[in-house]
This record gives sequence, C-alpha cells and structure tokens, in this order.
Amino acid sequence: MAAPAADVEKKMDPQFEEVSSVSEMSTTQEGVTAAYEAKSTLINEYIENEIGFGRYQFQLFFLTGLGWAADNIWLQGVAIILPQIKNELHPSRVEFATMSLFIGLIVGASVWGILADLIGRRLSFNITLFIAAVFGIAAGGANNFTTVCALIACLGFGVGGNLPVDGAIFLEILPKNQQWWLTLLSVWWALGQLFASLVAWPLISNFSCADASNCLKADNKGWRYTLYVVGGVTAVMWILRYIVFDMQESCKYLVAKGRDEEAIEVLQHIARVNGKTMTLTLETLQGAAKERTGEPGVNTKMSTYQVVRNAFSSFDLSHVTPLFSTRRLAINTSITIMLWGLIGLAYPLFNGFITLYLSTQVKDQESSTNRTYRDYSIISVLGVPGSIIACLVVDYTRKNQGSKFAMGGRKLTMALSTALTGIFLFLFTTSKTENAVLGFSLASGLTQNAMYGVLYAYTPEVFPAPHRGTGDALCSAFNRICGVLAPVIKIVTTNPDGTAVGGTANGPIFVSATLFMVASILMLLLPIETAGKAAL
Repeated sequence: MAAPAADVEKKMDPQFEEVSSVSEMSTTQEGVTAAYEAKSTLINEYIENEIGFGRYQFQLFFLTGLGWAADNIWLQGVAIILPQIKNELHPSRVEFATMSLFIGLIVGASVWGILADLIGRRLSFNITLFIAAVFGIAAGGANNFTTVCALIACLGFGVGGNLPVDGAIFLEILPKNQQWWLTLLSVWWALGQLFASLVAWPLISNFSCADASNCLKADNKGWRYTLYVVGGVTAVMWILRYIVFDMQESCKYLVAKGRDEEAIEVLQHIARVNGKTMTLTLETLQGAAKERTGEPGVNTKMSTYQVVRNAFSSFDLSHVTPLFSTRRLAINTSITIMLWGLIGLAYPLFNGFITLYLSTQVKDQESSTNRTYRDYSIISVLGVPGSIIACLVVDYTRKNQGSKFAMGGRKLTMALSTALTGIFLFLFTTSKTENAVLGFSLASGLTQNAMYGVLYAYTPEVFPAPHRGTGDALCSAFNRICGVLAPVIKIVTTNPDGTAVGGTANGPIFVSATLFMVASILMLLLPIETAGKAAL
C-alpha cells in the first residue's frame, strides 16, 4: 500500500526519523504496521506458551480492578449523596453536581487515554487515583454548593483516566486463552457500587437530616463522612498501585515505539515474577519483523524526558486515523464509539439519580432514608453476579464461525444483556409498590453489569495496542460527553422535588430504556467479533 503523503513528509523530516524507521508505513487490515503485527504476534505466542498467566497477572488484575472500582465508587458516591447535599446546601438544582463530575470525567478520559499512547501506560496508571483521592476528600469539607461542584469536577479528572487505561494495561499482557479475565475485570465495577452503597447506608442513615427544613451542617455530616471514607480508600488504592506494586510498562506499547530492547526486559521481568523462563531474544523479535517487511525496525532505549519530548514534538492524529484505516475498521470503530455514547447517556440517566428515584417512585408510601439506602445496597449486591454471568457465557464458541453473518460471542452476549436492561427499565416506570420498584431495579442492575462486563472487554480487544489508548479514550470521552446530558434531561423533565414537569412522569427513565434498546441493535451490527482471538 502506498504511503500517505503526510507520512512521506514525516519520513523526510529528521524529527520523525525514529518513528518512520519503525513503522514501515504500510498498514494491515487491523490498522497497524506489518512490522508491529509481526512482533506483536510473536510476543503473543511467547506470552501464551512460556510466560503464561501467573502471579504478575493476578496482581495486575487486582490493581487494575481497583481502578475500575474507583470509577464506579465515585460515580455512585456522587449519586448517593445528592439528596443530603440538596437538603443542606439548597442548590437550585442538585443535578449540577452530577454534571460537574461528568465534565471532569470527559477531560480525564481524553487526557489520560491519549497520553497512554503518547508516553506510555504507567503515568496514567500511577497518578489518576492520587488526584481523585485528594479532591474527593477535599469535597467533603466544602461549605457551599459551588465549591462542592468544582472539587467533584477535579476528582472526575483523576478518576476518568482509569477505564481507558487500566483495561489496556491488563489486556496487553494476557495470554489469548486467558482473555476472559478482561471480562471478569468488570466485577470490580460492580464491587465499586456495592462498596459505595455499604459505606453510605450507615453513615447517611445515622448522620443526616430527615428533610430540608432547618438542615444544619452539624446535623447532616453523613454525606461528608462518605466522601472522607471513599477518598481515604482511594488513597490506599493509589499507594498499592504506585508504591507497593512494581508496575511494568506495556511491552506492546514499547514495541510500537521501536523500543524492542525494553520490551524484552519487561517480558523477562514478568516471566521471573511468574516463576518462568522466557527464551525470546531481541534478535528473534526483530527477525520476525525483518522476515515480514525486510527491515527489523529500530531499537532504542530512552529516558522519561526523551519519551515525553518525542511524544509531544510529534503529536498529531497518527493514533486516530489508523482506527479508520479500512472500511471494516472504520465501521466498527464508529459503531463502538456510538455505543459508548448511547450507554454513557442511558446509564447515568437511571443510575446517576437512583437514590432520588427510589425515594420518590412510590407515591403512596412515606419515603424513608434508611429504606432508600437499604434498597440501593441490595441492588448493588446483585450487580456482582451480573459480571460473573457475562464472564461465563462471553467466550462460548460460536456456531458457523466461517459464515459472514455468524453472531455470538461478545456481540450476542452484549446485545442480549443490553436489551434486557432496557426492558426492565421500561417495567420500572410501571412500578406502583416498593417491592416492584426493588424487583425491577434488581433485574436491571444484574443485566447492566453483564452488559458492561462484555463492553469493557470488547473495546480494548478490538483496538490494536499502538492505538489502543487513543481508541479507548475516544470511546470513554464520548461516553462522558453524552453523560453530561443526563442531568440536563433530568432537570428539564422533573421539578426540584422530583415530581414530573408537564406530565413527563419517569421521563428520564423512559429515555434511558429507549437508548439501551437502540444500543442493543447496534451491537449486532458490529462487523468484528473478538471472541477467541489474541489481541494485537
């Protein structure tokens, strides 16, 4: 394939000498260079046959899982404390707190995801939770609603980098036959919600005002205690990730940057931690590229300063355009980004205000703070098996895999769980009793976590490692951008007290359910199935 004009110009510029010598300029149908594909395929073979799944991957599963848990802990944590913030600080619309969080998440997902492809995965992995912990704890001490929103936006910037980065880090060191662990990683998302609910239930039930009349700070410290506890736990997560665990840079990121010698050192380190011996050498790795392209690529070893300087001196759309380099990739990337956007709006429309819905849905019963948070905790518990169910069924061998129209694996599991989520939310709007509200909430919680389990696995798998961080960042950023619309829809369709505006009862939930149904149809149209394939 002929090199694009822009790439030819870069070849002639000494500034891009290192990059061009690695890339070989020709790309495969997967959107990567032939040299990289050859090296990545060889690395996958050695990971599966010699390194295996061992102690290093177990530790990484735990620590990347903490990042996923932190993301949902803070998303749910903000949702949990909305009624108490409303009672004490008397904002015109408490939904602006959720909007602030999503603004921070948008910036965080974009910045940290793109940096993962520019200067490596380690920076995002090591710093995001620290930022979230500092600003989360600070938010607990805020004395007015504006300050609360500003600090929540800052913690969102920190925690927003976890989803697009942590999944990529974990995937890139998994053997092909163990990639189901990436689906199981989503159980941490469900555990994050469960943790937030179990922390908030006793604190808010025992240290909160019953209503907005004469609600003083001294009588309403439950939501502040909740932020302090969650922020402290996030700080402990950061210590475990940054200080305790010896995190290695992604070997596939290093290969993509032409740093083959460092990639070999990383693989040897992981093999030692797993108690294995790896025989892959630098000569063998570069020989695979030379056999494929005629050129072995460069082998460089750079300092952190050199990595940062080179990354930003050559910053362009080189990590975006490969995601659309072929018709098949372009369609799949576009639908994947669209799915993240639809779900990014649908999920918070219900879950971002779930405590408000639980306290106002049943009109003929007196609302109870303890009952609301009890029900929320029960819903959170059932989210955990949803992720496990998704893990069990997602890698089933599809029938007729040779058929152009074969469906199954990740796509079918994802589409089915998403459609069921929409159905259960439609049924939620018909609920007239406490048991019905709880029942349909439980069902939707189960299917939502199953859906997320597959989506979180499929997305990094479908993007090749050289551009995985950017692809994940685009999805995550669009997810958060659409999420900003959730509080807008909630504000437009409901009064501050939760009652309907102009007969639009359950308007936000209707919109959420409809978006889930649309997303389930789009999932079946994805042209790429990743089940049973090693990630490049």
